Amino acid sequence: MAEGAGEEKKKFSIWDLPDVPMGQLPPHLELQRSRVSCNKDAPIHTESIQYSGAYASMGIDNSSRLDLFSNNFRVEVVRLNEDDIEFDMIGIDAAIANSFRRILIAELPTMAIEKVLIANNTSIIQDEVLAHRLGLVPIRVDPRLFDYLSENDQPNEKNTIVFKLHVQCKRGSPRITVKSDALKWLPNGSELVKETRNATSDSSSKPEIYTYFGCSQETVPEFVKNPIIPKYPDIIIAKLGPGQEIELEAHAVKGIGKTHAKWSPVATAWYRMLPEVVLLEDIEDDLAEELKSKCPVNVFDIEDLGKGRRRATVARPRACTLCRECIRGDDWEKRVALRRVKDHFIFTIESTGALPPEVLFTEAVKILEDKCERVITELS
Repeated sequence: MAEGAGEEKKKFSIWDLPDVPMGQLPPHLELQRSRVSCNKDAPIHTESIQYSGAYASMGIDNSSRLDLFSNNFRVEVVRLNEDDIEFDMIGIDAAIANSFRRILIAELPTMAIEKVLIANNTSIIQDEVLAHRLGLVPIRVDPRLFDYLSENDQPNEKNTIVFKLHVQCKRGSPRITVKSDALKWLPNGSELVKETRNATSDSSSKPEIYTYFGCSQETVPEFVKNPIIPKYPDIIIAKLGPGQEIELEAHAVKGIGKTHAKWSPVATAWYRMLPEVVLLEDIEDDLAEELKSKCPVNVFDIEDLGKGRRRATVARPRACTLCRECIRGDDWEKRVALRRVKDHFIFTIESTGALPPEVLFTEAVKILEDKCERVITELS
């Protein structure tokens, strides 16, 4: 007979379980709600729990409330320079973070070359390819100073910027490279004359041009000290051989990236959830050295405990890319836990140069606010 056969077996009862704490989630549920766990095969608990009554049995209201959002939401700028910004958005859902990303890419307006009037092009680049390359040159100008040009509008100083490009490679000269600094701003508008089919027109009348500027754009205070030029002067547009020439006029108008990528104000806008690296036990000596060598981005460091003992520490968790190399192998998943914080986003914006990156984000906030106001107006 088995040992202890004479003892009465204890029966398990549900009433022996501890009471569920009311008003707060058990640790394992709180971890599932607020973290994405990254196992060595695949991440789990990736969904966001939006249902207001998901935890009603434990006395927890999971509904979205404005006062909680106002108290928990914050933005912390980590890095800012002329062309890019990195900041943390804390206390929001992925849907809102993605809304900002989509607005930055597709709905913030900029000025870009839309119409190219080619007077002469003897280079090896076709007219269509040349016009496409010009359209992708970022222009350093605030689009908020201009209006949209509709089909019924005439090009004028409030909705159009005119550039001129005239470059010639003389015969017997070496090949030359045409760069974006060859685009010259014409503040008084177009200089090309429209061709008239009526040969009997009055020769004394003023020739018709492609724009109708009422005044020079140089009179605008914002352009007195900051003339309109391409953001980067060294963008290669074409290469000319001896005897080749390009003469054209380029008209820039206001648009959004949803229409064409040339109007997108960002080179890229992206976000990622904050990585969280947790050591589930003390990792010392040879195991600590092995863990440090496993990580390709140097997330871990070694702490000297004295008397020849060493212990692994998490020194740079923000640098973690969740490659999961540190949890591959025998029992490493029991020593290290990789997670992502669901409501903490590291947001990066790289501007093309039309507007500073911090201004781009504030403009995206205004657009999202306008959208919300339109929805409320339609529903009321």
